[in-house]
Amino acid sequence: MATTDRQATTLALAHALSAAERGLAVIPLSRTKLPALRSPHRDDPTAPTCHGECGRLGHGVYDAATDPARIRELFASAPWATGYGIACGLPPHHLIGIDLDTKSGTDSSAALRELALRHLFTIPDTVVVLTPSGGRHLWLSGPPDVVVPNSAGRLAPGIDIRGAGGYLVGPGSRTDHGAYTTAPGTAHLAPAACPPTLLRLLLPPPRSHHPTPSSTGGHGQGLVQFVLAAHEGQRNTRLFWAACRAYEDGIGPALVDPLVDAALNTGLSEREARATIASAARMTGHRP
Repeated sequence: MATTDRQATTLALAHALSAAERGLAVIPLSRTKLPALRSPHRDDPTAPTCHGECGRLGHGVYDAATDPARIRELFASAPWATGYGIACGLPPHHLIGIDLDTKSGTDSSAALRELALRHLFTIPDTVVVLTPSGGRHLWLSGPPDVVVPNSAGRLAPGIDIRGAGGYLVGPGSRTDHGAYTTAPGTAHLAPAACPPTLLRLLLPPPRSHHPTPSSTGGHGQGLVQFVLAAHEGQRNTRLFWAACRAYEDGIGPALVDPLVDAALNTGLSEREARATIASAARMTGHRP
């Protein structure tokens, strides 16, 4: 059994290094599909949120790397790893994973086809990874200035989304339930661009409210507060969501500066903030 595990670790490392050559940042995974390295802060409930700033390993997707030496270091620290995860949302691909599950008792592939027909988009030819349970992972590429959040079943029953802060189990990984493999004819493909209509569906839904065209009003202030409450790792997502809602309400132009100020208070740069707001304007059909 130990020999088998060593072979699985060696294969997982080889696959991880191959993925890194394609610009995909990776981490080692255990047979349970969880990050193989445990958090160095697990025994300290009072420890502040850390995404690797402490310099130690064990921060999940925040350890993800494309540098071969770093990847070898990660796997050397986790000799029990039998798979690898691919971090989503990072350059150059800004990967978005469409996880079509089979365990929920619903036909997730049919649900995706129905969504495509209803909203008039087509899933392009792209990388498809087959899971041990019979499901599929579709790899899509998102725009660099749009942060797609993770979600489970929000798009449709049985469809989970892996976005910023999430990861996909890489092909070649072995788990307790079997191996992940690339679907025939898709291994050579690059992640295809996510259709704009589908991208809109992957973003947080708008709230129900009445437009306030003449001023930002209470709702505008609520959007600003929503951005101000962002923690590290969700700042761009909250800013993009708030800007989309503002433009949909007709108060986008009036709220640009307050949103930028709020974003600056959370630690984003002005350039980053204005680029994110401009992206929201384009996404909602307005001129930035």
